[in-house]
Amino acid sequence: MQEEKLLERLRRGERAALEQAVERFTPYVSAVAARAAVGIGREDLEEVTADVFLALWKHAGEIQRGSLRPWLAAVARNRARNKLRTPPASLPLEEGAPDQRPGPEEESQRREDARRLWQAVERLEQPDREVVLRYYFYEEKTREIAGALGLNHTTVRSKLSRSRKKLRQWLTEEGMV
Repeated sequence: MQEEKLLERLRRGERAALEQAVERFTPYVSAVAARAAVGIGREDLEEVTADVFLALWKHAGEIQRGSLRPWLAAVARNRARNKLRTPPASLPLEEGAPDQRPGPEEESQRREDARRLWQAVERLEQPDREVVLRYYFYEEKTREIAGALGLNHTTVRSKLSRSRKKLRQWLTEEGMV
């Protein structure tokens, strides 16, 4: 029901509604985009997420009732996949300069490693998974995470340490480490 009210406010052009949508759905949109484009860089992921909310602002009137989350997910997946297809803007400037970009095999391996890492993180139970995502993915400080999750700062640090050990063990078993 809250999504219905939020969508209605967005349709009326209330900026506060957009801010509320960004605050509420950014983790969801980022997670969907990251899954759709495994290996996408943090900056590209932030850009995709911002693009999704810009699209929400522009197209709120076209979204069917009760379908805000699915709409956000579809737009996030499409924008993330498009971002992967877009060639990098930086190319060697000098003629004959060696191309420093990874080759197809390296890029494929990088994406496969990122996919396996993401799967390993998903195996973590809550709140450990959220602590790891907030720390490594959103680059939040341990004190910020503790405050947001209502945990002790020391507990957050312990959870990070235990989670790293679990991830290392799982990835070693898969031959990645």
